[in-house]
Amino acid sequence: MDIADDKTPLLNKTYGRERNTRLKLALLLIGVIFVAVLIGYSVAFFVHRCPGNAKEDTAISNLLIRSVSAKNIEENLKVLSGVPHLAGTPEGLKTAEYVRDKWLEQGLDSAKLVPYNVMLSYPNPDLPNKVSLLENGTEIFHSALEEKILRPEDYNPNIVPPFNAYSHQGEIEGNLVYVNYGRHEDFKFVQENYPEININGSIVIVKYGKLFRGTKVKLAQRAGAIGVILYSDPAEYALEGESYVYPSSWWLPGTGVQRGNVFDSDAKGDPATPGYPAKPYMYRLDDEDTDLPKIPVHPIGYDDARRFLREMTGPEVPNDWRGNLNITYRLGPGFTNTNRKVKLSVHSSREQRTVYNVIGTITGKTEPDRYVILGNHRDAWVYGAMDPSSGTASLLEITRAYGELITSGRWRPRRTIIFASWDAEEYGLLGSTEYVEEFQSSLADRAVAYINVDLSLVGNYTFYARGTPLLYQTVFEATKKVADPDGTADSLYDRWLAKSAPGADNPRVADMGSGSDFAPFVYRIGVSALDMFYSFDIKKVQHYPIYHSSYETFYCVKTFVDSNFLRSQAVAQVWAEVGRHLGDAVVLPMDTREYGIRIRQAMDAIRELYADKMEQQDIYFDDIYSALDNFTSATERFKTEIDQVNKDNPLEVRNVNDRLMNLERSFIDPLGLPGRKYLRHVVFAPSEHDQYSSSAFAGLVDAMFEIDSDPRPEERWDVVRQQMAVIAYTIQSAAYALLGVAGI
Repeated sequence: MDIADDKTPLLNKTYGRERNTRLKLALLLIGVIFVAVLIGYSVAFFVHRCPGNAKEDTAISNLLIRSVSAKNIEENLKVLSGVPHLAGTPEGLKTAEYVRDKWLEQGLDSAKLVPYNVMLSYPNPDLPNKVSLLENGTEIFHSALEEKILRPEDYNPNIVPPFNAYSHQGEIEGNLVYVNYGRHEDFKFVQENYPEININGSIVIVKYGKLFRGTKVKLAQRAGAIGVILYSDPAEYALEGESYVYPSSWWLPGTGVQRGNVFDSDAKGDPATPGYPAKPYMYRLDDEDTDLPKIPVHPIGYDDARRFLREMTGPEVPNDWRGNLNITYRLGPGFTNTNRKVKLSVHSSREQRTVYNVIGTITGKTEPDRYVILGNHRDAWVYGAMDPSSGTASLLEITRAYGELITSGRWRPRRTIIFASWDAEEYGLLGSTEYVEEFQSSLADRAVAYINVDLSLVGNYTFYARGTPLLYQTVFEATKKVADPDGTADSLYDRWLAKSAPGADNPRVADMGSGSDFAPFVYRIGVSALDMFYSFDIKKVQHYPIYHSSYETFYCVKTFVDSNFLRSQAVAQVWAEVGRHLGDAVVLPMDTREYGIRIRQAMDAIRELYADKMEQQDIYFDDIYSALDNFTSATERFKTEIDQVNKDNPLEVRNVNDRLMNLERSFIDPLGLPGRKYLRHVVFAPSEHDQYSSSAFAGLVDAMFEIDSDPRPEERWDVVRQQMAVIAYTIQSAAYALLGVAGI
């Protein structure tokens, strides 16, 4: 009916509309009441009936720890380190399939390969890399093309020759200059004290040690060097003399060479797809547009290094630059015989290949959307009996122990536990970074913690851990439950405390740098993390000496480091228990107060170093310490809230757990650190001057680094002011996040 034809009186029409409106409102009210009653009943039923509110079964902890077998770890390592398994090779894929099949056999809910198409690097078998000594243009000596086989059992045709992955290709000739460890201060020393020594246009030779090899190359390139030669000096790698080396001990022989990548970038992961997963559809940078080196680099053993260094001319080096080769160390440039030069020949490729992560899962029974991730990389430069196969051997034993509990019906964790076997870590954390990039949204929303064991052991001195402060107490509690493998202390915790921090309340947990697969989790998306292993005495040894050489064999581990595999077992037991506790505790075992303590310690150290200089620029710490006070107060209030939480109320539990889990995210700046946008954690990040080392408040510390010698200091001081503001803001925001609704 048209409105124009409607003859109903106006009063009657209005009354009818009001009656219809009242009827609709009444029906709506009844519906709302019904839904409210239904929701209330459902919540009440969930709160009082949900099996997930049952208390954590602590008996599982002891059962799990006891079930981890040293003998099984030994057998796993024998298999895993039996052949070379470099990323991107057929042997690498076979190892991935072996791990996947093992996990399915052990009873995990799922296990699958996750592939990525990444840029890798390999020597050219037809054009070997080498360093040559030339006389009047004729080669009179060159470095060894491969490591000498010192035990017949160590031979394998698939051993990759020594090389530095991602080196630029090229054949170059020039004078040789010795620059100690290739640190910033080493290049600066030469340039300031010996201006007649021109690094620009020279080939530099530097020792391994002190900082990441890729940073050495970046600094050399910045100084104008046209090539880099790396070698391991016996001063760090053969401390008991050159006559007592592998296979008689674990010290590196003169024929041993450390392989490794020289990719120094805040992005890490696939060099051609920074920030995005290396899937077939992804846009890729051209080779020259990546952060890869633009100069050739090659590693040699100290037997070969001796031949070049002993012929060098120029001033003698300072005492603390000398190594333990029986020669006079000189700076150069060049050789005493002026007709001689050094030639560096590198023909390594950069090519796209497929790598495979292996991802296994045990689905949580109550909170399947919360993930505890246990990870280790699987790829090795050669046999990798320590790095990484000691860790992989332990991971396979942990999954066996978990699998037995699952298949027997004895236990299933509250939260989902993900096991990750990463590929291509040795090339620059490729597997883990690509995974985080692909699943960034899910992981940032759901990951509780990432627990890393790159390798189970590098020595036999004591347990070692580094991590973010939320997990300090978690690892302390786990080590108290594990026996000291050497039998000299009441527990692993007690040995760790006595060796790392005698007289302190707790053992020392180091800050995280980079160099392993925790990096993308912590620095990209703010997931709390731990990394742990059994270590050497760090006061005496820089790194385990056979690192990344073909002498890193099962024989070496069994004979010199862990004969009964009890140290490997202890690390695996801690790893399993930390994963269980995070996966099964009703309230996450994280202590926010530790974060407040560590942040204040770090800021106190920075203020001690820089306060006077900053005050000259009218820059003060007042706002940061005000935010710190607020954060400390918030952690104490939150601890009281946790102590009073009703563990039978899943909504209350979820509320505090989400705030615990998300506290680490509060320290993420989406804009990243200055000049390093892929590093987003304001509190912890690798130092700009060494990817291996950690720097608390790296954005500020890097901005203050030698600021007085900067040709444009005002620009740097603006960065300092900006970082001071960012730090104060970030700490205050973290305090608000802990307080929940009260903080808004």
